[in-house]
Amino acid sequence: METLAAFFMASVLLGLAPGPDNIFVLTQSALRGRLAGLLVTLGLCTGLVVHTTAVAFGVAVVFQSSALAFTALKLGGAGYLLYLAWQAFRASAERISAARQNGLTYPKLYRRGIIMNVTNPKVSIFFLAFLPQFADPGRGSLTLQMLLLGGVFIVSTILVFGSIALLAGSIGQWLNRSPRAQKTMNRVAGVVFVGLALKLATVRQ
Repeated sequence: METLAAFFMASVLLGLAPGPDNIFVLTQSALRGRLAGLLVTLGLCTGLVVHTTAVAFGVAVVFQSSALAFTALKLGGAGYLLYLAWQAFRASAERISAARQNGLTYPKLYRRGIIMNVTNPKVSIFFLAFLPQFADPGRGSLTLQMLLLGGVFIVSTILVFGSIALLAGSIGQWLNRSPRAQKTMNRVAGVVFVGLALKLATVRQ
């Protein structure tokens, strides 16, 4: 329990540190409302399930050892972020709805979070370096320990990112009353997506 408590606190602190994922949640919540941010958060956490499983069963080693696999995945992620930037730049000022804006339905918002997380190979490599520090072969199966630690990390992420979504969603209520503010926020979101794409495209293995 002491190890899990220490791991949980470390995970919360990591979630609070400014990064692509929590900035992504913040912008989506501000643009589309609290529910949108929560759906994106769930999507990101679903992606974490993929990364946790990859680390637990050793698949993440491929991305650590293969430059081709690492480059292909990160360029795919960067391309998706540029697509999101293009959508944000061309979006018109419309009434903000958590359910639908610019053709975005609940499943699309959820899927957006998954793609954002899964296409970032750095997450798997980070897990590969972070999770084993809290595992102990003397306590049993390392695979099960990795899955448990990944689950704890996901819980901490839901708490932190969910809070960000709820707070940022308040901005969305104000944007709903100001078409000019909506346009400005869409442009800001577009710039953020371009910045995230460039950051992902230039990361090294």
